[in-house]
Amino acid sequence: MIKQFKIGFDNFSYIIYSIVTKEAVIVDPSYDASKALNFIKQNNLKLKYIIITHHHFDHSKDIASVKKVFSSAKVIASELDGKKLNEKVDIFVTDGQKLSLRDIVFQFILTPGHTPGGICILVDNKAIITGDTLFIGDCGRTDLQGGNINQMFKSLQEKIKPLPDHVIVYPGHDYGEKPFDTLGNIKPSLSIILKEMKKHL
Repeated sequence: MIKQFKIGFDNFSYIIYSIVTKEAVIVDPSYDASKALNFIKQNNLKLKYIIITHHHFDHSKDIASVKKVFSSAKVIASELDGKKLNEKVDIFVTDGQKLSLRDIVFQFILTPGHTPGGICILVDNKAIITGDTLFIGDCGRTDLQGGNINQMFKSLQEKIKPLPDHVIVYPGHDYGEKPFDTLGNIKPSLSIILKEMKKHL
């Protein structure tokens, strides 16, 4: 199960949890993790992992607050972005690496472009949490420090676009007409984005 939380003006955080094992993961504890922590408490969940899609402050600020409540939860990030976090990373993941909560399988996809070590998280081949790589109808900026338009094009073209149409995209920000949508519905706008991006490569 995936629970989406809107934090602040437009950030999204996520809880992914198993109704079988009651184990949970929090993705991108943003400016304020209290909503997510309350959800975990209300549903008697045990937090196992804190996954960070990229090192930017608006996606990682509240790691420490989460660790205060769940000290045994392990922080997961890519090596490139994880080294830029203020908190210690317990597990550095690589492209294609998998992790499971017994009945839920996560596959990490390295998608540089917005940051050098940005990752997306494919959940049971049914949903993908894209951080600031892909939004609903747009993609992440590449003009910030560490951004790279060539890498972003490659990440979107070679790693995201080939995924099945049924996969639901859960972005890092509420920038689109919907808070989430299927990749199939997004692909027409993604094709336009890639076409425009190609002009600047």
